[in-house]
Parts: sequence; structure tokens; C-alpha cells
Amino acid sequence: MRVLVTGGAGFIGSNLVHALVVGGHEVGVIDDFSTGKMANVHPAVWLRHMDILDPTLPDVVAEFAPEAVVHLAAQTDVTRSIADPSRDRAVNVEGTTAVARAAAAAGVGRMLSASSAAVYGNPESLPIAEDALKNPINPYGSSKLEAEAALAEALAGTTVDFASMRFSNVYGPRQDGHGEGGVVAIFAARLAAGERPVIYGDGRQTRDFIYVGDVVGFIVCALEADSPLAGPMPDGPAYNVSTGHAASVQQVAAYLSAASMVLKQPEFAEARNGDIADSVLDPGKAASALGWSAGQSLDRGLAFTWRWMCANPS
Repeated sequence: MRVLVTGGAGFIGSNLVHALVVGGHEVGVIDDFSTGKMANVHPAVWLRHMDILDPTLPDVVAEFAPEAVVHLAAQTDVTRSIADPSRDRAVNVEGTTAVARAAAAAGVGRMLSASSAAVYGNPESLPIAEDALKNPINPYGSSKLEAEAALAEALAGTTVDFASMRFSNVYGPRQDGHGEGGVVAIFAARLAAGERPVIYGDGRQTRDFIYVGDVVGFIVCALEADSPLAGPMPDGPAYNVSTGHAASVQQVAAYLSAASMVLKQPEFAEARNGDIADSVLDPGKAASALGWSAGQSLDRGLAFTWRWMCANPS
């Protein structure tokens, strides 16, 4: 399969690209390198250094002529979304529309687009299923929710099968501590420097931490699925990509301390405004529709992440 990955030099994107290349697929990458790194790019890929909002995007996509597109390029920093919501929306909403239109024009058969657990906001109950109330509490979550609708609108009436992927807190190799789920990379970096991790609040807040290898597994599974991804969702087909298990921030710090053997007790700082107390997503739809489920336990995933950081200190 010829697969184009936007944001393919970033954290999730580069892990996906490497897996696709190893799996025998022909891979193209579009990345503006605002957060991605050239060191992450697999030498075998077709690469274009450009912004997804560049007006020549349709020509570039047509040049590669992909059979499938995985759209991962995004503005993922919540703090930055609050400081500059217009830029956040431009990248996440207008960028998604641009990629979707370019994909349709190029005759792509399937498109997967990254969304986020942030679309749900403060949940009414746990775990959160795809049809739960959407009430994002920051511009980032709002732009991701709008991007899902923009994707559905741009591809309505086309032959492109598509889905939005609502990632929970992704962690693993190549994460640099910025964006969603960055707490793992931040904790690990502080431990590597012999410093104490800093926890905002009491540390009992929970998240659904998913190893990047499991996210890659979902994407490959969805790309190779025989049946259409579309489902009866009011804002277009969407899938939670998560473990379905909650873990506290304190637990993450303890697992990393054990994996690193750097026995530093965390520091506690004042809770940040707008932080959600608890979030865990229900991955049941992905299991029933695609036969996919996350397989990596949190303690082993964090141990793998720590070993990768030690082997790649830069």
C-alpha cells in the first residue's frame, strides 16, 4: 500500500512510518518540522518539507498518489492553543480540511485523522464512549472536535472511507515532553537529570495512558481493514484509541522511578486551572469493529520508554 503520513517526522508519526516501512508499505511523509525532527525520518520514505496549509498541497499529494492518508500533523500544545487560538484552529481545522480535500482529489481510498480525548472535556461518567457528550474545556479540544466535523464535511459525497482517531494520553519513544501525554517524557527527562518529577495537584488525577506502539497497531489495523470504517456517528465516524484503564499521575511517577532506579520522590505544585480530574476512554468500538485492543501494560511500556531515552539521550 502507498501511505502518505502528514506529521511523519513527529512523535506518533515517525513511529508509524517506521512500522509501515518495515511492513513493506511504500510511505510518503509531509512535515513542516515545527515539532518533528529530521532524525526521526526513515531514509526510505518519500519526503516533502512543507506546511499542510500551503496552497500547493493538492499537487504534492497527487505527486505521491497515495492509496491511503494518515493525517497526524497538528497543533497539540494546550497551552499554546490558549495563547493563540486562531493559529490552533487554522492548523487543526483548516489543515484537516485541506488534507482531506487533497486526499479526495488524489483518489485516496481511506483517510485516518488524529483527534483527541480532549473533545470530551470533563466526563459525566467513565469510561467515555464515542457517543458521550462533547464539551471541550480549551481551544485545543474545541479545534479537534471541529476538525472531526470538517473531515466529515470535506469527504461527504466522495468515495473516501474515513475515520477520526480519538487518542488518549500517548507516550513512548521519540516523545519530547511537549503536547498531550507529555507528562511521561517530562518525568523521564527530570529523572535522567537526577531531578525530582513535579506533579501538579495531589497526583491522584487519572488518565488513560497508551503506549505509542499500540497506537501504531491501531492505525495499521484500520488501514488494512476489509470493511468500511464508517459508523453511525453524528460527527462522522470516530474511534477511541485507548487502553480503557485509568492510571494516576503518581503511579506513572512511581513506575518510572522503579524503571530508572532513580529513587526521587516527586515534588508537588499547585494544581493547574482547567485540568480534568479523571479521564479514561472506552475502546470497545475498536475491539468490536476492528478486532484491535491495546496490549502493552503501563509498567512495561514505561520501562521500554526509559530504556529508549537512555539509548537516545539527545
